[in-house]
Amino acid sequence: MACCLAAPVSACAQGADVPQEYEPEPLHFRAPRVPEFIEFAGQTYRFDRPDLYERMDRELINFTYGHTNSTLMLKRADRIFRQIVPILEKNGIPEDLKYLMAIESNLDPKAYSSAGAAGLWQFMKATGRGYGLEVGDEVDERYHIAKSTEAACKYLKEAYAKYKDWMTVAASYNAGQGGISKRLTDQKQKKAMDLFLPTETSRYMFRILTAKYFFENPEAFGFQVDDSYPYLEPKETVSVSEPIPSLTDFAIEHGTTYFFLKEANLWLRSDKLTNKAAKTYQIIIPRSEY
Repeated sequence: MACCLAAPVSACAQGADVPQEYEPEPLHFRAPRVPEFIEFAGQTYRFDRPDLYERMDRELINFTYGHTNSTLMLKRADRIFRQIVPILEKNGIPEDLKYLMAIESNLDPKAYSSAGAAGLWQFMKATGRGYGLEVGDEVDERYHIAKSTEAACKYLKEAYAKYKDWMTVAASYNAGQGGISKRLTDQKQKKAMDLFLPTETSRYMFRILTAKYFFENPEAFGFQVDDSYPYLEPKETVSVSEPIPSLTDFAIEHGTTYFFLKEANLWLRSDKLTNKAAKTYQIIIPRSEY
């Protein structure tokens, strides 16, 4: 016999009407309407074709109802963007490419994918090494915010020299330059937006556009964040060329703790720095009030 679990047993047994205990909650999250256009890296993207409208609408809905990730990205945004935007600008990369990084890692510098991609820019080991990052058991610069951003800039500039279109560059970041170049040739097109692509890469481009719209207009998605995570300037940066047998002792010697040292230097992946090659590393010393 069907029965309402919230009602008294006697009421269910007697078949009585059970009053609703709570009024329905109003809907707090509603996906924004698809905008007429979005400006991205100097290009205008319009959604006046049914297929473009629907692809954009899907990502707007996805951002709206992915509450956890969307909220955390808003809270992390000031801390992360403050560190990477100057590097993009220095390298001549449009600031809008920061949204590529946002959808790669949800602005989590500790991000690690099931495929083995790591850090804000989600470099695989071989790709990271190919763009100048040290990737090993004790040092993994894919987690180094500044160095991984410099490596990403190298990739982005290289791809732009080939495609002359930033959205095609973004698509190649997801699908690889070989895959995008082959499809451009096979389909006789010049831009990735005009290609028939695997679903993941096709969505990737619209997720980047949605990310820009989301970070610039979070209220339109139903989000309001009043307590974003702050960026705290380090106390100092120390140059180290010698081995460090114990990062715990190193931290204490510099007036901090192992925890805070590791949080400030995520690229240090062990509890020591053997440094057999006698390389010079720049280690951030966080402020004691951290």
